Amino acid sequence: MTTPFDLTGKVAIVTGSSRGIGRSIALTLAGLGAKVVVSSRKAEACEPVAGEITAAGGTARVIACNISRKPEVEALVSGTIAAFGRIDILVCNAAINPVYGPLGQLSDEAFDKIMGANVKSNLWLSNLVIPGMAGQGGGAIVIVSSIAGIRGTPVIGGYGISKAADFALARNLAVEWGHKNIRVNCVAPGLVQTDFAKALWEDPETLDRRNATTPLRRIGQPDEIGGVVAFLAGPAASFITGQVIVADGGVTIG
Repeated sequence: MTTPFDLTGKVAIVTGSSRGIGRSIALTLAGLGAKVVVSSRKAEACEPVAGEITAAGGTARVIACNISRKPEVEALVSGTIAAFGRIDILVCNAAINPVYGPLGQLSDEAFDKIMGANVKSNLWLSNLVIPGMAGQGGGAIVIVSSIAGIRGTPVIGGYGISKAADFALARNLAVEWGHKNIRVNCVAPGLVQTDFAKALWEDPETLDRRNATTPLRRIGQPDEIGGVVAFLAGPAASFITGQVIVADGGVTIG
């Protein structure tokens, strides 16, 4: 008997999946039956994740991709189709945040780099996979955003702007492609204990302050985001599109 969380036979691309939240997403999707393309800038960084999947009886391929370079994004999509014949799920997880500080100190170069990697690459990927999804009867796109797109921040404002733009990207794609049974949603994690966010949680005093204002009194773990993405990617969420699902321990309502 199948469950509403079964992804057997589905093919998924997960960008930025060599570690952290992306790794959790890749492993969770594979555990539910999906064939997963593990991707990040360097193939060797992805091999351990693909190895975990295959060791557990799943199917995985590694395709390296720097999401800021359009030819590599195109190669990621064409390589997935060459390997598996289709794409059912796209998870746009890879992102960058090269600077910390107020917006008044954000250079044009840094802003363009953030927006290119965190927004434009997601549009590239979506536009590349959507025609195939439409032709096969549907698909799911999940963009891993952030509560930085909801809340103001004095230190990662450029990143927050890009993540707010991802909300709009998801809503517009959902409107444009819903008639072809293509669903597009965002997950907005709060602070999660990853290397990517290390500067925000490694100081004990800062972490204590954050925990004190979070209803669950702790920050998140990568595996607590992978399941949310898998839910949105699968049949259990078949009537959900254009939405932002917040997974933050309650900090935005605390």
